[in-house]
Amino acid sequence: MKIYEELQARGLVKQVTDENEIRELVNAGKATFYIGFDPTADSLHVGHFMALCLMKRLQMAGNRPVVLIGGGTGYIGDPSGRTDMRSMMTPETIQHNCDCFRKQMERFIEFGPDKAIMVNNADWLLDLNYIEMLRDVGACFSVNKMLAAECYKQRMEKGLSFLEFNYMIMQSYDFYHLFQNYGCNMQFGGDDQWSNMLGGTELIRKKLGKDAYAMTITLLLNSEGKKMGKTASGAVWLDPEKTSPYDFYQYWRNVGDADVLKCIRMLTFLPLEEIDRMDSWEGAELNTAKEILAYELTKLVHGQEEADKAQAAARAVFSAGGNADQIPAVELTAEDMTDGSIDLLTLLVKAGLVPSKSEARRAVEQGGVAIADQKVTDIKKTLSSDELSAGVMVRRGKKSIKKVIYR
Repeated sequence: MKIYEELQARGLVKQVTDENEIRELVNAGKATFYIGFDPTADSLHVGHFMALCLMKRLQMAGNRPVVLIGGGTGYIGDPSGRTDMRSMMTPETIQHNCDCFRKQMERFIEFGPDKAIMVNNADWLLDLNYIEMLRDVGACFSVNKMLAAECYKQRMEKGLSFLEFNYMIMQSYDFYHLFQNYGCNMQFGGDDQWSNMLGGTELIRKKLGKDAYAMTITLLLNSEGKKMGKTASGAVWLDPEKTSPYDFYQYWRNVGDADVLKCIRMLTFLPLEEIDRMDSWEGAELNTAKEILAYELTKLVHGQEEADKAQAAARAVFSAGGNADQIPAVELTAEDMTDGSIDLLTLLVKAGLVPSKSEARRAVEQGGVAIADQKVTDIKKTLSSDELSAGVMVRRGKKSIKKVIYR
């Protein structure tokens, strides 16, 4: 099976322009394609994970990835999928986040001569003259058409700033610049980016003519990745300092029965024939599928050694013969204590079992919290440093557990 047909079989393709030409370019390994990543944090998260896996697949098939870091668009922030305006970041924060992204991406993508390249749109956007930009690029866009775009509709009620309104033009200019300077003939993105991406293809057609448009191809990636990345305890990051390999493993181990095979198809590199045989799996077999998913993705992000450790730790939690020493530990210090003790709600947050005290309160009141296998329903309960010195198992629900130790 050729790569484009494989992308379709894995459920990754949703909408395309010029499908026959896309198929021909991708299957022949002649696509130079880009995906953009705005540096809104100092780590990528699992919402970016599908895009990284896609870039890896296409590079393995001979195509050339262009990783576009939005150092320039990061000054504005994409309004797509949001009901409020993003916080504005300093240039220093943007640069730091860009540096962090590259380190993480190198695990997925091979950079180098004739291989993947990384570019930062700050290198061209920050030097643009505003009047020249309005005359040269702004004249190619219809305000009526822009306001009808889905990415702007949900912001109209609360108000769309002129700053954010410019985002589509800037993203479109990115594709125009990459097309001219890097031979980039294809772009990928989630479905909330469709309007922005079409803006790029139309800008190239209007500026360079129909012959250029024939080589300007927009492929829309299914936006399942946009649904990923949030759990009860917050975002799931690719940085092990933010989300441990164990927690990353557990996130995938706990996906719903209806989603596990979809995730295996989209995100793992297991052969489709092997995945197809799992279609008939039910009951306990689905738990096996979840283990396969969690292990494969943890290995891809954190390496085999960490995947082995995470799997062993997870099995220790739920297997009678498991080794409790493998359960992830969270260490508390004197700074975490008040008068030699810590309240339960704060402890749950510190342990990473909940994102906030309000969520901790709900978990306790609903009977979802246990300490040393004893259910706790008192939201005012405290634990002393002496109680925690030997380590206490704290569980939220059936599948989230941490060993909390006072040092």
